[in-house]
Amino acid sequence: MSGMHGVARRRAVIVAFLVLTPLVGAGCTGGAGGPFGAGTVDVRPLVHVPAAEGVDPTKPLTVTAEPGSRLTDVTLIGPEGQEVAGKLADDQRSWQTTGLLWAGTKYLVRVAADNGEGGRGEFTAPVATAPGRAKLTAELGPDSSGKGLYGVGQPLTVKLSEPIKDSASRKEVERSLRVVSEPAVTGAWYWVDDRNLHFRPEKYWPAHATIKLSFDRPGGLIADGLYVGDPVSRSIRIGDRVEVLIDAAADYLTYRRNGEVINTIPVTTGKPGYSTRNGIKVVLGQESTVRMKSETIGIAEGSSEAFDMDVHWATRVTWSGEYVHAAPWSVAWQGVENVSHGCTGMSTENARWFFGATRVGDVVQVVNSLGKTMEPFGNGFGDWNVSWGEWVKHSALGRTVNTAGRAEDTAVPGVLLPQI
Repeated sequence: MSGMHGVARRRAVIVAFLVLTPLVGAGCTGGAGGPFGAGTVDVRPLVHVPAAEGVDPTKPLTVTAEPGSRLTDVTLIGPEGQEVAGKLADDQRSWQTTGLLWAGTKYLVRVAADNGEGGRGEFTAPVATAPGRAKLTAELGPDSSGKGLYGVGQPLTVKLSEPIKDSASRKEVERSLRVVSEPAVTGAWYWVDDRNLHFRPEKYWPAHATIKLSFDRPGGLIADGLYVGDPVSRSIRIGDRVEVLIDAAADYLTYRRNGEVINTIPVTTGKPGYSTRNGIKVVLGQESTVRMKSETIGIAEGSSEAFDMDVHWATRVTWSGEYVHAAPWSVAWQGVENVSHGCTGMSTENARWFFGATRVGDVVQVVNSLGKTMEPFGNGFGDWNVSWGEWVKHSALGRTVNTAGRAEDTAVPGVLLPQI
């Protein structure tokens, strides 16, 4: 019973507090000469706030007080609740932003002021910056060739509408890009040139990962007069972990899915003078039939090495024309000797199987060839031939990125994972 009496007493105290609190508040906000001194006044006529629209984002936003009055507190709040840094002058007659303003963005300024006669007041006012005169837009990749589903080697790509040369502006570009994946990975950006960036994890993407790439900081300042344009995003999904190893010395291809060897195929690769590139490549596309002409790889028409033919079940790994494809004319040399002009050839039956078992973004690695190593950029995706340490050095921010985020950030509706 004593416990019940204690509860009753506590309730009585709470009720008394709730009843008395409005009275205390009423005393604080009464007219001049009330029990707590001066009261609240309308200070809006005493404070100058920039026009509600068209504020120049390249200049500091300034709030000023009329002579005889002073600012006691000013806060500028962005559209997502973020506070823009600012500084109150020593004489409290003015306040100015020290943080950057975004173009084409709505803000809310909150002002507290004193009329110099003991009266105080607060108010809020909307402020919007003018749109940026120049907008930086981005084309995000991969493109739609993989139909939303890609292999574990697929890098993310960004192509900018304007060249970005200086380090400070490149940092702002990276801050405007966001990569979220489930599961999360450690990755980094690499500036290929002034307009192109690639993103890849330290290791291949996890099988069945979902990934979202966004360029989403509209109005953010990149460089003098250049702001982030309209937001864009790209969502993809990763399939099984497919790794293809082509041993040019043994003349065999080994196909692994999720770490398990699924198939070994006799092949022929580039003969001396046309040796297949070593290194890690990424599947760029697939064509059931492609016309191959020797002139495209520098072989003159009419020479003993010339060719012009339709090739079937062709899986492309370089833009210059290296494929894994059906080569029924070389079956006798497959698994024995290298006789091609740089492509990896196999029987029609094996090529059809390989075509169906791979997708854009899958990894194809060539070892023990007499050829050069696959170049990192420009002829496909040789990104994985760059060491991780070297890769991170080419980030403007010089740091790695953790791709942890919310599950809904990586949703890719309507994409199914086919079983092969």
